Amino acid sequence: MLMSNKISSLVIDTLRKEIQGQDIAVVFLYCDYQTQRDQSAVNMIGGLVRQAALRAPRIPSEIKSAFDESKHEGGNGLQLPDMVKLFVKVVGSIEVVYLCIDAVDEVLPQHRLELLRALRQIVQEAPNVRLFLTGRPYIRAEFDKHLTGGAYTIHILADQGDITKYLIQKMGDDDQDPNLMTDDLKNDIMKTMLETASEM
Repeated sequence: MLMSNKISSLVIDTLRKEIQGQDIAVVFLYCDYQTQRDQSAVNMIGGLVRQAALRAPRIPSEIKSAFDESKHEGGNGLQLPDMVKLFVKVVGSIEVVYLCIDAVDEVLPQHRLELLRALRQIVQEAPNVRLFLTGRPYIRAEFDKHLTGGAYTIHILADQGDITKYLIQKMGDDDQDPNLMTDDLKNDIMKTMLETASEM
């Protein structure tokens, strides 16, 4: 699915409210271009393993053993195939798992490829996992290539009227010297922002 961050938050919050008292887990990640170097596939799947383990009715003994062993083997940590296996093992004790990742397009291309392949393996090996991904339209081909079958895509476009109102308000709230924000500059900002939003 290709959506905005606010929509993702709404979906995640709604799922978490709806599942209370059920054997269902919601695990999620918000990707951010400012932390791209930390967003390797192994780190992201590792974060999902941790969340799933906290929500599982029982934590398989293999989880603790795997982490303990990785510390004793030179401290290199677990590799991506290990993390994927651990995730599949942990979620096996949960009836349904909603795995939500927002802004996949913010992940560096080489990490994104590894992540999508790992997600494909997870969905194949854990049929109780439901995947919800968001990203800008330009990566749709990557989703289609790596996550085939049963996927639904929803396109959400920014409302030009809402953007205009927001920009007018923000530029009106600006406490800067009025001579710095000329009408020409305001018009250039408005035009650029509207064009950029329509390309997303």
